[in-house]
Amino acid sequence: MTTFRFYEELNDFLPPERRKRAFDCRCAEAATVKHMIEALGVPHTEVELVLVNGESSGFDRLLQEDDRGAVYPRFEALDVTPLLRLRQRPLRLTRFVADAHLGGLARLLRMAGF
Repeated sequence: MTTFRFYEELNDFLPPERRKRAFDCRCAEAATVKHMIEALGVPHTEVELVLVNGESSGFDRLLQEDDRGAVYPRFEALDVTPLLRLRQRPLRLTRFVADAHLGGLARLLRMAGF
């Protein structure tokens, strides 16, 4: 058995009984991290970071009996670049767009550093 835990919006892809908690599942022989994430219904393109037994892992890692996987979506506020093993850079760059009609708000946001 392998234990998985999916975080934040990745839970939307799971059945209700598996959301926001760790759960055990059987893996196929020679199953990779990517294979199991997809088999559980979560698109691998939505995944930013995977930890297997507390260590950052790539999609190609073969899962073993009693492995514990933690699967995270795109990060908004934390820089996880040093931990990434799935791709060269984070999936999302946080940016803000202000409409010209919101000039007052845009000015205040610029003063606040946005």
